Amino acid sequence: MSPLAEQPGSTDPADGTATGAHPYDDPAHAPRHTPRATSEPDRAPVLTVSGLDVTIGGAVPAVRDVSFALGRGEAVGLVGESGSGKSLTCRSVLGVLPPGIAVSAGRITLADPEGGASAELTALTRPQWDAVRGRRIGAVFQDPASYLNPSLTVGRQLAEQLRVGRGLSRTEAHDRAVALFTAVGLHRPAELYHHYPHELSGGMLQRVLIAIAVSCDPELLIADEATTALDVVVQAEILELLQDLRESRGLTLLLVTHDLAVVAENCDRVIVMYAGEIVEDGPTAEVLAAPAHPYTETLLKVAAIGDRDRWEPAVIPGRPPETGAALPGCRFAERCAYATAECTAAPVALRSVGEGRRARCLRPAGPPARDLPTRSVAVARTTATEGATV
Repeated sequence: MSPLAEQPGSTDPADGTATGAHPYDDPAHAPRHTPRATSEPDRAPVLTVSGLDVTIGGAVPAVRDVSFALGRGEAVGLVGESGSGKSLTCRSVLGVLPPGIAVSAGRITLADPEGGASAELTALTRPQWDAVRGRRIGAVFQDPASYLNPSLTVGRQLAEQLRVGRGLSRTEAHDRAVALFTAVGLHRPAELYHHYPHELSGGMLQRVLIAIAVSCDPELLIADEATTALDVVVQAEILELLQDLRESRGLTLLLVTHDLAVVAENCDRVIVMYAGEIVEDGPTAEVLAAPAHPYTETLLKVAAIGDRDRWEPAVIPGRPPETGAALPGCRFAERCAYATAECTAAPVALRSVGEGRRARCLRPAGPPARDLPTRSVAVARTTATEGATV
């Protein structure tokens, strides 16, 4: 057990954060789980992905023609079943694709915050990546313990990032690390600085990883399933922390998740992926209230957001196509209740279905709008995987 967990005080022994009243007892911290409305004008793009293709072994297409832009200071959710291409898309942006997997086409452009020339990330050399990854783009992943060195204290790992990324002295890096631990909600940060990863809980480790990710004041933070392995209360606290950091630092947030309730509460826009393609995107409030693609509609039925009275398990019928499978038409057609012969005759393009909205579907209009009232995190949490239940 962590020495922090053994000491009395106002910290949660499981997470090192403040205890007392339940976080949802305060209406100001209660989960909304109604889609966020976006009334702000268009933001200047920080990241632009254009026509991205990712292949396995140089021949098997895993991500196809993915295009989107992330505006400065906005939060965008990237959702879909396992194997839909979400993580490969994010790892392409970070330049950390596994061996044998590579970007085969497209551009990934990171804008210069000073208005200078943009950086084309797909063409960077390793030394050039060192000036981008961890400095201009931060990342937080699932299972934080696997991204931390078990033989070094968490404080030293953060301090090393500060010394390398910001050129701080040893003393300056120590002081800054303690301040960052405080900023991400870790109690007794000076003491925690000297603890090893195995002495901390999962929620505390995720806060440490977030502190490392934002230590160099990046413009973009990618959170890839960052809360999946956490219990629902800690999940809500980490998501609130990400939103606080976004607002205080002007971060652009790309939130990769299976959980539509997380997207509904935290994201301005949502991008839905299926079988390596974007099938729908747009403002979260509009997409979740009136989905234009049958796959998004199906995900909502599985999640049953707002439906307190339906407790029976729901599943997405069928299976996604195998990675790289060559299909003549819509890749969702075999699982779609609306499919016609036209859907399988030729590839379906991603087309505009309204202001700021796109869908890869031949139907002239989406299903009727849905009412999405507030509901509990514990009920709303869902995994949009094959055969998922809620």
